[in-house]
Amino acid sequence: MKDDKKNMLAKVAYLYYFEEKTQNEIAEELKIYRTTVSRMIKQAKDEGIVKIEIQEFNTQIYALERHMKSKYKLKDIEIVPVVESDSNEKKNQKLSKAAAAYIKRKIEMDSIVGVSWGETLGGTIAEIESKKKTNAMFVPIAGGPSHINSKYHVNTLVYEMARKFSGQNIFVNATVIQETPQLKKGIMDSKYFKELKDYWERLDIAIVGIGGPLRIRESQWRDLLTKEDYKDLELREAVGDCCCRFFDHEGKMLKGNLYERTIGLDLYHLKKVPLSVGIARSKVKSKSILAMLKKSYINCLITDEETVLEILRLEKDPYLDTYQ
Repeated sequence: MKDDKKNMLAKVAYLYYFEEKTQNEIAEELKIYRTTVSRMIKQAKDEGIVKIEIQEFNTQIYALERHMKSKYKLKDIEIVPVVESDSNEKKNQKLSKAAAAYIKRKIEMDSIVGVSWGETLGGTIAEIESKKKTNAMFVPIAGGPSHINSKYHVNTLVYEMARKFSGQNIFVNATVIQETPQLKKGIMDSKYFKELKDYWERLDIAIVGIGGPLRIRESQWRDLLTKEDYKDLELREAVGDCCCRFFDHEGKMLKGNLYERTIGLDLYHLKKVPLSVGIARSKVKSKSILAMLKKSYINCLITDEETVLEILRLEKDPYLDTYQ
């Protein structure tokens, strides 16, 4: 390429990328056609005169996100990169930070937001630092834990969300598991519960955690399950829960006595929410997260790299062969 032509390409590129002039402004300044400017900008990139680098961007993770988004028909996905030396606590903290940033972007003026509960959601909400004025309404979508296990009570979480987003909230005054189906039905049909159910029908966003297999007994609410409940769930091969609703490896909800005693949003209902955000990580939970994806109960997933790779291994996905 002749020096004068190369110099002209460099000049156009400089005006466009560094001085941020429009193509029309460049055309007027250099006395050339705007279409010529457009062609020269492209040519400057094609011939290496312009080299664009994007800092702090993991192209491998982005490609993985695109694959998962396409495979499971997701509206959104955020995958947190994993460093081999990270402790489990560090991985959880990174997930919480990513989830907090995502939620802050998505909650808008007058949104109606349903919140489940648990340690993961508690950590996420704690990471939301600066306030955002939204006048949003935050509502619980599951009953509360027992009095002995209330660190991440759903009422505490909706209150904190309302405070950080300058919104409103209502509470639920019942434990998630009742002693009998009749007691649960009485609560759900009561006048006081009607307002909450009305909000469930109008949710714009649902934010949920995803529980792992039955052997994970440190859950914030599983102390409410009876021995008979555990036996039944084991026989029916439960792999996890969401909104305190158990399901098998295909995502089929396990209905029965426990289901009829549970106060929480039905997963088929969760599936209809315009933006349903699942926040969870760990290889142990990979089967439960996969089941949720298979049934499309959530349309947004916030997780980490090692969890997604484990999900793809379970699926025997050929994409893994290209992942380095």
